[in-house]
Amino acid sequence: MAITLMVVPADDHVKLNRISLGLVKAFQQQGYKTNFLQPINQKPIKFRRKPETIKQNKPIDIRYAEHLLGQGWINELIEEIVAIHENFSKNVDIVVVQGLSYISGQFYVEELNEEIARALDAKIIIAAAVNKKDYITLTDQIMITAYGYPSKHILGCIVDGISSLPDFIPLPMECIAFIPSMKHHKAIKKLGVNFIAKQINKDWIKTVATTIFKPCLSPALFRHQLIQKARIANKTIILPEGNEIRIIKAAMICTRRKIARCVLIGDSKEIHKITHKNGIELSKNIKIIEPNEKLINRYIEPMLSLRKHKGFTLEQAKQSLQDNTVLATMMLQQDEIDGVVSGAIHTSENTIRPALQLIKTEPGVNLVSSIFFMCLPEQVLIYGDCAVNPNPNSNELADIAIESVKSTILFGIEPKVAMISYSTGSSGHGVDVDKVRQATEIVKSKHPNIVIDGPLQYDAALMEDVAKQKAPNSPVAGQATVCIFPDLDTGNTVYKAVQRSSKILSIGPMMQGLRKPVNDLSRGCSVEDVVFTIALTAIQAAHKTS
Repeated sequence: MAITLMVVPADDHVKLNRISLGLVKAFQQQGYKTNFLQPINQKPIKFRRKPETIKQNKPIDIRYAEHLLGQGWINELIEEIVAIHENFSKNVDIVVVQGLSYISGQFYVEELNEEIARALDAKIIIAAAVNKKDYITLTDQIMITAYGYPSKHILGCIVDGISSLPDFIPLPMECIAFIPSMKHHKAIKKLGVNFIAKQINKDWIKTVATTIFKPCLSPALFRHQLIQKARIANKTIILPEGNEIRIIKAAMICTRRKIARCVLIGDSKEIHKITHKNGIELSKNIKIIEPNEKLINRYIEPMLSLRKHKGFTLEQAKQSLQDNTVLATMMLQQDEIDGVVSGAIHTSENTIRPALQLIKTEPGVNLVSSIFFMCLPEQVLIYGDCAVNPNPNSNELADIAIESVKSTILFGIEPKVAMISYSTGSSGHGVDVDKVRQATEIVKSKHPNIVIDGPLQYDAALMEDVAKQKAPNSPVAGQATVCIFPDLDTGNTVYKAVQRSSKILSIGPMMQGLRKPVNDLSRGCSVEDVVFTIALTAIQAAHKTS
């Protein structure tokens, strides 16, 4: 896997392009395959002498980037950058990313650089220019820039325009290169990139290139991978709440981005009235199914067959099929579509009960449960169960953990499971904590290969410094990727608190354990939530088919 280095400016005098290219050249001269990535083209690059060995992407035009930012579509912009990076990081050792420079009027530069760095899991190099600054001003600018990034990701700084080296020693972090001022040296100016490359510390280059950095799946990369997998799956997902504007908008986005083939259930005239009112032109590729008597009658016999052991009558079947979610679930049961997404205006029970009655559980699965994908600023965590099971016993809690591990692997996240409780290790006693302890042991006995520990408090599960104090020998503490909560009260409260207070994207709940994918939405869901739930459902459908 390529190491990504991002060069970010400490002020508006930094010649970011030549420093970035000099860094590329320095790695290449030491024998490392290195690509150069400029995510956004603020202004055309001017090479003094174009380096033939440097491969560069076609950057995103600044006007297009600003349009996306202006529409509030920063996630879409970041996902496009992630896609470019994914292509440019293949078969190379290093990718050098040029951050955005400070240009008058582009007030978003600092925040956008931080977003890009998080998305690409980039290690940071801060570039600063002396430009008549004294030592204190220069170091202050470097440190102010550093505060925007995790300290463990900052590899050092490059200082340009040095005329008197002793005046700028020591710096507050490792200096990779002091670049002499070129102001009065025309011969040096002509050397350009090669000259800068020679100033960069060769020992530092070797250390960086040979260091094994622990990869982090950023939310942007996770979202990008979801979209790519969903596109490949090319599944038909039905949306029973077709008259809801959030559902319509999500279907439009999924159609435009080729995430899934969306089908709306609802009154066609009403749907077109809603789209017209909201200034939306409904795509011709979105199918609308009207739930009329003829359609409902098609599913009466199959439903009676499925529910005959419960003494279901003809009238009960007709009445049940008046509910669009039940109708959609029957279409899924009959293999006419690939997945169902519902719950934007109905309760979870309204979505889940038909699935349990008509789709049923997978062979060998005792319990249907759910997980949320919590897209925190720097990583994606799995929370379960936050939507379905009110008070699972130890065996049920173990089942939830096992199914959550399967889901985690399906979506490309390394599972390290923390069984959450109010106490860590053996410090607490009582019915509640004993249940968590027993569930942990059940998982270990059934699946010794699963990395799991519990009971763990939430902070001990996720924070390295707390883990060292409370659970120093735990294989999970401080690095958990999956949090299994002891009951619905705890799980749902924590999920909503984290989602709302941190203003993050939480995708789900994704149902697990069903034979075919039916996924529930929160009634407070956003359009973005719906889009990614549709993507999840398409991926689940592809997995179950395979």
